[in-house]
Amino acid sequence: MRENSVFRNRLLPWVLLFPTLVILAVFLYYPALETLRLSLFRANFVFQTSEYAGLRQFADLLKDPAYHQSLFQTLVFSALVVVLGLSASLSLALLANQKVRGARLYRLLLIYPYALSPAIAGTLWLFIFNPEVGVVNQLLESSFGIKPRWLDNPFLAFGLVVFAAVWKNLGYNIAFYLAALQNMPKELLEAAELDGATPFQRFRRVILPLLSPMTFFLVFINITYSFFDTFGLIDILTKGGPVYGNTGITTFLVYRMYLDGFENFRTGVAAAQAVLLLVMVGGITLLQFRTGRRVHYGS
Repeated sequence: MRENSVFRNRLLPWVLLFPTLVILAVFLYYPALETLRLSLFRANFVFQTSEYAGLRQFADLLKDPAYHQSLFQTLVFSALVVVLGLSASLSLALLANQKVRGARLYRLLLIYPYALSPAIAGTLWLFIFNPEVGVVNQLLESSFGIKPRWLDNPFLAFGLVVFAAVWKNLGYNIAFYLAALQNMPKELLEAAELDGATPFQRFRRVILPLLSPMTFFLVFINITYSFFDTFGLIDILTKGGPVYGNTGITTFLVYRMYLDGFENFRTGVAAAQAVLLLVMVGGITLLQFRTGRRVHYGS
């Protein structure tokens, strides 16, 4: 009879977990608690000043028109990144899943952008869309006689950041969609084809429902990515600008938090924004899991 895998010494599990717990405490739990504490103070990191403000900073933020604009821009940006990113990724994954010569090379090239750091990706887009020497403007000038100022026009700058963010995360989405497509039961697709279903009907009635668990996962990942992991792209491309209305058109919540905390040295205000951002993403996640009951996990 096989013995149960248990620790004979009760202290041994804690000894093995101790290094991990120390790292989590130092780099995760303590910063989180310190951020929560700072959000209640009007603190300035440079001048080492601190004054208890309670919830007044949260109230001031919720009444600030510039914060409202940053919030709206962030939600629009996140929605575009999720919808455009997943749509393009699924389309490319379907093409990459075809049995053609050189398929492995095509898949590698599609996944490659995800290997780049956000700073490198931002620098590439900055050079490509440079108004004077960028390859895009050179082609537009030779073909149509125009040279758009991509980073000076608010709407062009916003669109540029959206497409750069979509392109940067494309490889991650494609890798997961491609894995799901390759593990899809072939019998269902063959049965639908024998029943006379068109390619579009097979995609809508068979492939999409079977991909719903992967789509559910990628929606959450892309929301998190659009809220937190696009800082490098924004900092390299636009630095939150150009100015539009009460703030920069690409001053999203994560970049606004950086500006207040590390350039304006309003540490308490930045901490309050971090708490609000965490609550917001938590609420979106909760809403997603409530709607995720419609996800089809059967085959």
